Amino acid sequence: MKLNKQKSSQAEREFGGTLGAACIPVFLPLTVLYLLCVCRSPAASVLQWPPVLPTTAQLWDPLAPVLILGWMTLQIFLYLLPMGKLSEGMVLKDGSRLKYPINGFHALCITAVLLTLPLWLGMPLGYLFELLLPLAVCAIGVSFLLSLYLYICSFWAPHHALAQGGNTGNPLYDFFMGRELNPRIGSFDLKYFCELRPGLIGWVVINLGMLMKEVELRDSASLAMILVNSFQLLYVADALWHEEAVLTTMDIVHDGFGFMLAFGDLAWVPFTYGMQAAFLVVHPQSSRSHSYSVVYYIFRKSNSQKNQFRRDPMHPSVANLETIATATGKRLLVSGWWGLVRHPNYLGDLLMALAWSLPCGFNHFLPYFYVVYFTVLLIHREARDERHCRAKYGLAWDAYCRCVPYRIFPYVY
Repeated sequence: MKLNKQKSSQAEREFGGTLGAACIPVFLPLTVLYLLCVCRSPAASVLQWPPVLPTTAQLWDPLAPVLILGWMTLQIFLYLLPMGKLSEGMVLKDGSRLKYPINGFHALCITAVLLTLPLWLGMPLGYLFELLLPLAVCAIGVSFLLSLYLYICSFWAPHHALAQGGNTGNPLYDFFMGRELNPRIGSFDLKYFCELRPGLIGWVVINLGMLMKEVELRDSASLAMILVNSFQLLYVADALWHEEAVLTTMDIVHDGFGFMLAFGDLAWVPFTYGMQAAFLVVHPQSSRSHSYSVVYYIFRKSNSQKNQFRRDPMHPSVANLETIATATGKRLLVSGWWGLVRHPNYLGDLLMALAWSLPCGFNHFLPYFYVVYFTVLLIHREARDERHCRAKYGLAWDAYCRCVPYRIFPYVY
């Protein structure tokens, strides 16, 4: 019986188990640095040989850690300001609910106002282009240090505060997945703060720096650069405006806070999601405006519908939707956006990613790296969610899958 439990535990490990947990923290940071180097190269070819590698001097600038430390301090200060509202998260194992400040959009607006000062003073914000590699190195370093801190501190957390998937006893795997579900310093929630604040808002600031660099080089910003900045700013502003919705996502409700999320939030998001803007600095494109409103509508309406249903199934906007009852007392949506595919929000996410890559033209693969990566990520994430829901809802989930056969792409997958 004990042997069977051990085999089951091993089979349930995600991201390649121990091997994946050992390799991913090495290869993903190297991938970030390599992609930034490719962006700056004339060929911008991901597969060029010999590969584009940075020199030691290109990886370090003493200004970079100062900027990273200042940025994190600013965002922590804005997080702690008594503005916005407090919202309760989902019910935890011990029956309690944590409270979270909903002020991310306020932080974005205040950051935008503060940025007008260096712009007004004529400070070269375009120098961020030169600092991309050193900033990425520092962000990666912060991710490792934070992950180590989280792993060590988790051994003082009560058992009910640990995440199910990151409490296996394997140090490498638990460091990667995160042992503690909601690590806090007092009322300051580390996972929730990192999820939407420093990385997402930092992504917008880096994009602005790329736009200013293009202005320095060519006296004006191209339409392609303006489109990329605008689309991605809308995406970030939307996420922060609807910040409360993140409290019902897999990252907050299920995943522990370890290297996987820390690196993703602090390094991967700001330095790979905005690859298009960095690409356009060296590889200008002529671009025509194209429709974005339809894909944004799909993304926003499906996310809002899910979040509203989880928080208040009797709300007028979702009360009339068809559902399937489960043994847990919860109900599964089988109409509305969630009757079209099981994850219409993922579909909207992918369509938006494609929309802000199109202004970069079709001569290079690099601007579409994010689309390809995000497709793989969401398919994998959907598979993880599928396993969790099947274990949680049993026969009700099978009935739901019969009603909604397509996972992300209607009539395809």
